[in-house]
Amino acid sequence: MTVCIEQLTAFKDNISDWSKVVIAYEPVWAIGTGEVATPEIAQETHSDIRSWLSANVNPDVAASIRIIYGDPRTGRTVEICPFSPILTVFGGRCLAETGVC
Repeated sequence: MTVCIEQLTAFKDNISDWSKVVIAYEPVWAIGTGEVATPEIAQETHSDIRSWLSANVNPDVAASIRIIYGDPRTGRTVEICPFSPILTVFGGRCLAETGVC
């Protein structure tokens, strides 16, 4: 969450219309590794981002902003972290490998 806070802090004062913002993230430890966060880790990060936004921007932004988790979405990660009504997940490789998304 430290990296997310650093990045959110860096741009928060430059945003005039938060309704046009989508926050996309991938855990630093997962980048380029093929590893994927569990649904619980992703949900905790979403919640932490919303809590930070509520405290540092405002509660309305925290409640309404889109937050998406990105991962490579290989066939294996589709099994580990299936689509969830709580999480918005994006990634590209699953299209070619599984046809699931």
